[in-house]
Amino acid sequence: MQPIAVDVVIVGGGLVGAAQAIALADAGLSVAVIDQMNLSMGLDTTFDGRASAIALASRRVLQSIGVWDHLGSEPAPILDIRVSDGPSLFFLHYDHKEVGDEPFGYMVENRHMRQALMARMAELKSIQLMAPASIAALRRSTDGAHVLLRDGREIKAQLAVAAEGRRSPTRDQAGIRLTQWSYEQTALVCSVRMERSHAFVAHEHFLSAGPFAILPLNGDDPANPGNMASIVWTEGQKLADIMLGLDAPEFKFEFDQRIGGFLGKTELVGPRWSYPLSLQFAETCTAERLALIGDASHGMHPIAGQGLNMGLRDVAALAEVLVEANRSGNDMGGRQSLAAYEQWRRFDNTMMLVATDLLNRLFSNNIRPLKLARDMGMALVDKMPPLKKTFMRHAMGETGNLPKLMRGLKL
Repeated sequence: MQPIAVDVVIVGGGLVGAAQAIALADAGLSVAVIDQMNLSMGLDTTFDGRASAIALASRRVLQSIGVWDHLGSEPAPILDIRVSDGPSLFFLHYDHKEVGDEPFGYMVENRHMRQALMARMAELKSIQLMAPASIAALRRSTDGAHVLLRDGREIKAQLAVAAEGRRSPTRDQAGIRLTQWSYEQTALVCSVRMERSHAFVAHEHFLSAGPFAILPLNGDDPANPGNMASIVWTEGQKLADIMLGLDAPEFKFEFDQRIGGFLGKTELVGPRWSYPLSLQFAETCTAERLALIGDASHGMHPIAGQGLNMGLRDVAALAEVLVEANRSGNDMGGRQSLAAYEQWRRFDNTMMLVATDLLNRLFSNNIRPLKLARDMGMALVDKMPPLKKTFMRHAMGETGNLPKLMRGLKL
């Protein structure tokens, strides 16, 4: 059996891996995507309560590669962001109108994102989707990346991309070491229907155990379009385990104590999810004939909602590097291309990991001097328009050396 020859083979067909395949194929490269799961499951329309924050610059990526149009009217805009610290009277309020006409970003249910990605992949004939499939062997050498699947198929490519998430076997097989630690926190994720509209304002309410985020979703009531929200509730591991063991009325009681009554009566919708929180980053995001993207390269605290956005930054940067190498007649999987990707992403990823780590440590406590300092800091930033606008641009993903796709340009 002759090997299947493609430009790039991507291991992992989740949100980031699929976006990478589409970005490359949309620019004319041939791609194979391997995933152990049957990705047709991504077409399941069942509401499960999980959603992702998509910053404005990330939306431009999805729009540029033809994914955004498949989402239809589902994304909910984030028009304002309000940050508060426990019962303190001080707060920080971001209004999107202060920096332009566009929202800070959007909240997109994961089920709709998967459907949009699968629909766009189906339109691109240069993507070969191999799922479910598992890898028997992956060999990387100076002449390319060679993948042998357990069903006997072989794939030959100039470059392999690891997009399998935090527990990436491809990264581990390459011997890339991780720096990691646990926050001893758990994120409880659920959705809620509310009596009053959230008015498409995202709330980040800091409690002593960690942040409690209320993120706007499109409502299911035409008369009250802002009556649904995605909740990311951070608790210490021990208390989170107790919360997960509560029955529905007990869990709702604890939930209502934290959300407060400003949105009226609440009703929990769909299942509860939980995720242990930790930080990890790979010592390098490249190896011979290999690039890491998304959580395979970096996993951060969800305190700023930047996990998927940083993965899409990886997608945009790697796609630009590879497409430019191909058009110049250079080896896409060679050292020069990989060094360019490493240099582009290393500093940005490190800074975001440090920022989210420091924010979590600063706010997840009840130490009085720290509490006073952070409350005064929020109040000062709220009264300093230039600094405030800089933070707003960060929230929109519009700072740093942006790849073309993040600026809304085609490759």
